[in-house]
Amino acid sequence: MRVGIGYDVHRLVKGRSLILGGVEIPYHLGLEGHSDADVLVHAVMDALLGAAGAGDIGRHFPDTDLRYRGISSLVLLKQVINLLNARHWEVGNVDAVIIAQAPKMAPYINRMRENIARNMFMAPEQVNVKATTTEKLGFAGRGEGIAAQAVACIYQGQR
Repeated sequence: MRVGIGYDVHRLVKGRSLILGGVEIPYHLGLEGHSDADVLVHAVMDALLGAAGAGDIGRHFPDTDLRYRGISSLVLLKQVINLLNARHWEVGNVDAVIIAQAPKMAPYINRMRENIARNMFMAPEQVNVKATTTEKLGFAGRGEGIAAQAVACIYQGQR
C-alpha cells in the first residue's frame, strides 16, 4: 500500500466557468488555467501520481501542450487511472478538501464525489470531498483563488 498527497491552486478571474469536481458551479468568477482549471481534480490526480511515484500532472499534461487547452480534468483523471492500472496499482480511497471562501460548496459536494468516483471506476463511498473556508484569511479568504488538497491510498492489484 502507498499514499500520496496533492495540492493545487488557481486564481479566480472573470470570464471563466467555475468547475470543481467536474461540476459547473454558478458564480460570477471562474478559475484561470490551461485546462478547465478544476483544482479539486488536479489535487486528486497529483495525489494518485505521487502515490505511484509517477511524477505530477505538470509532467504528464504540460500547460505548453495545446492538446490539453480547455480539456476537462475528468478526462485527464481517467488517463491517470489508466496509467496506474497499467502499473498494477488500484485505488483504495481518496479524501479531498476544497479551500474557498465563496461560493458555498455544500450543494455540489455529492455530485463532485460521484463524478470523481465514476471517472476513477470506483464507488462513491471510496471518494470523500469536503470544503472549508479560511475565515477570510489569505488569498482564499480574500476571494482571489481556490485551492484543494487530496490524499490517495493505492495498493497493488491484480491487473
